[in-house]
Amino acid sequence: MSGRAVILGAIHRALRRGELPADAATLLQARLATHPRQLIPARSRIPHAEQIALFIANVEREFGTVARVATPDAVPEAVAAYLAAQNLPSEIAIAPHPELRAMPWADRPLLRLREGRAEASDAVSVQHAFAAIAETGTLMLPSAPERPTTLNLLPDTAIVVLRAERLVGAYEEAWDLLRNELGAMPRNVMLVTGPSRSADIEQALELGAHGPRRLHIVLVDDAAT
Repeated sequence: MSGRAVILGAIHRALRRGELPADAATLLQARLATHPRQLIPARSRIPHAEQIALFIANVEREFGTVARVATPDAVPEAVAAYLAAQNLPSEIAIAPHPELRAMPWADRPLLRLREGRAEASDAVSVQHAFAAIAETGTLMLPSAPERPTTLNLLPDTAIVVLRAERLVGAYEEAWDLLRNELGAMPRNVMLVTGPSRSADIEQALELGAHGPRRLHIVLVDDAAT
């Protein structure tokens, strides 16, 4: 018997419940399949240009920063400018995502890139965002070979490249993208709102408590926006 079966069996015994009746099971399966909408905040149901403005405002409210660029080709320059402004090292652990690989990093020879998972010694990472949610300024980062999760956690500075067309108003829309495009849930989905922070000790805010101390988003505009 698998560990999962043991745990579920213990829960069933504790709840003193047997198998669901057929009609109840049918209703449950229908609900899981349709993903019914609950109340969606009005602040997220706005034109896309306003969603972008709302997203940026929410990111900055949560101690993150955003740089907007017109095309993907401008991303390396934006990354280099941010590192120089923050006096950060030019060694970067970068996600092996096709869109990142297609960018002209060679135009910035001082940037030294290493593709793959982050290591404990990495100070800066560049990740590729699957989607973002305007209502809270949140990035959606599902785990995948081209998006190593360690890049979101280990480096002190996390830089995330986000295409504006991947920004949606509400969480429900981001989950729709995930289901429709990936087909199945990945092993891990991180929802990141600002840099890591905690006020557990004497209610004094500390950035970088459990992850990156800095979160910088390079937002790539598109024709629609």
